[in-house]
Amino acid sequence: MPTFTAFTTLPGKPAAERLGLAMEQLVPEPTGIGVFEIEDGSGLFEVGGYFTQAPDDTALTLLSTALGAAPFVISELPETDWVAHVRRNLPPVQAGRFFVYGSHDADKVPEGAIPLLIEAAMAFGTGHHGTTLGCLKALDQLVTDGFAPERIADIGCGTAVLAMAAARVWNKQIIASDIDLVAVEVAIANLAANGMAGRVNCIEATGFDHETIRAGAPFDLIFANILKGPLISLAPDMAAHLSDGGIAILSGLLNEQADEIITVYARSGINLVQSSRIGDWSTLVLHKFA
Repeated sequence: MPTFTAFTTLPGKPAAERLGLAMEQLVPEPTGIGVFEIEDGSGLFEVGGYFTQAPDDTALTLLSTALGAAPFVISELPETDWVAHVRRNLPPVQAGRFFVYGSHDADKVPEGAIPLLIEAAMAFGTGHHGTTLGCLKALDQLVTDGFAPERIADIGCGTAVLAMAAARVWNKQIIASDIDLVAVEVAIANLAANGMAGRVNCIEATGFDHETIRAGAPFDLIFANILKGPLISLAPDMAAHLSDGGIAILSGLLNEQADEIITVYARSGINLVQSSRIGDWSTLVLHKFA
């Protein structure tokens, strides 16, 4: 299947975001849209879309003119096995005692490390992103500190790398959920690939809205590596499903979003214990005091 791209640049985040939203209405519609600041001090933003059919050049010209953007550059990409490409170029990651790797790096697992085999796939969470890496490091610190949860939930699990890491160090009840059925299927496959089939109960769910999650509560440890908006919405449910004395590890947050999340969760009785930054991303460790 051919892939087409259409990219432009323009000054200012508000205008760039408006252009990104307007592109969603194009016919043929893009399969994905990105808005990124060009980190060269110019103040320019790049807006681009991916298409499975050649995009409408006239419609793109009208959009760029209306919003003061440069003319779109449209390209057809050569067909590439991107998963295979990523596998070849994705290095292993060390996060404390955890070692996240693809099968192409199976010979690089350090002695004494806890190995987590995660192949490049459609679900989020290979350990390379600052959010997943931050959560793994936070988990590693909990283990070092002697924390011993009985019930664990991974909300928005993606590849389930966090749930698997917890299962490697604690033989406890673990539930991993994701709103995306593809992610759930990837999570189940990853468990099998790691010889951990049945160690984590993987389910499709929106937030905490599932009878299995409700039945498993209260949880002593909850991971939620998602995004700012869902994290804010989940704060009351997080408090309701977290045990007294329980810990939540939250990420998916840009550094400038962390303070707002800390404030929102404090209102629900879940307070900051530790925060860390990796690049542009923050990871928060919070405690629900009894």
